[in-house]
Amino acid sequence: FPAGALAGLDSATKAKVNATNSKFGAQWVTSYANSDETKTYCVYNAADEAAVRAAAKANNLPVDKVTEIPVASTAR
Repeated sequence: FPAGALAGLDSATKAKVNATNSKFGAQWVTSYANSDETKTYCVYNAADEAAVRAAAKANNLPVDKVTEIPVASTAR
């Protein structure tokens, strides 16, 4: 992201992004930014990488890499 781009994120913008994400079956969980706020690391719940990439594209957000993190079931 360009310097300062993340500073302009407000609740309305986040709500719009989340609404778009839901159209693709992607749910944003949390994000972490590097110290100069030019790169973020985001955690999503989604069926697959394609859902994350489609939601990001629809929101005009860059995606460099998607890494699947399997979650073990706690049901017994």
